[in-house]
Amino acid sequence: MTSTPILTRRASLVLAGGALLVPSALSAKPVIAQQAPAFTGMGTDGKKHALADYKGKTVVLEWTNHECPFVAKHYRSANMQAIQKDVVKAGGVWLSIISSEPGSQGFVSAAKANELTKSRDASPSAVILDPDGIIGRAYDARVTPHMFIIDAKGALVYMGGIDSIRSTSVDDVPKAKPYVRDALTELAAGKPITTPSTSAYGCTIKYKPTA
Repeated sequence: MTSTPILTRRASLVLAGGALLVPSALSAKPVIAQQAPAFTGMGTDGKKHALADYKGKTVVLEWTNHECPFVAKHYRSANMQAIQKDVVKAGGVWLSIISSEPGSQGFVSAAKANELTKSRDASPSAVILDPDGIIGRAYDARVTPHMFIIDAKGALVYMGGIDSIRSTSVDDVPKAKPYVRDALTELAAGKPITTPSTSAYGCTIKYKPTA
C-alpha cells in the first residue's frame, strides 16, 4: 500500500488505573469542533501521558484490542502501522489506548503491550493502559478500532471508523474509503474535514463495570 504524507495536533479528579479526568469529562460526550476531553493516562513506558502535553500537535487516538479480528485486519495488512508512521514522522502524536478490563479480551500487561508493539512493527508515540475505562468512557469509545483525531488547538476534528468496509478481510483494506487517512490529509492541508464523523466498526470494548 502506498502511504500518503499526512499532517503537520485538567486534571482535578484522580481515579484508579492511572487515569486523570476533570469531572465534566466524565459525563460529557465528545463533540466535533469542540475541545477534546482532557485526560492523563499511564503509558506502558512507565510515564504519564496528558493530552495537554501535546497541544500544538495533531493527536490520533486509537482504541485497540490485539485479539479483535477487526484490529488484526489493519495490523496484518500493515495499514495501521503505515498511518502511525506517517503521523509520527510528520511531527504528530499517536496514542494507542487499551480500555479492556482485567481478565477480558484485549487486556494486557505493559510488558505484553510493548511486545505486541515490537512484533507488529507498530509505531505509536505511546500505548496507554486504561483498565478502569476512564478515558474510554470519556470519549464514548465503543469498539476496537475506534479512532479520534484532535487538531493542534485541542479540538476534536474526526471520530469514528478507520475506514468504510466493515469486515475482517485484509483484502478489503485497499478497497475501502480511508476515513482516517483522508481526514489527516485534509487537516494537514488546512481544509475542512469532509467526513468528520462516521460509525466505527469492530469488537465491543469490554469495560470494567461501573459501581
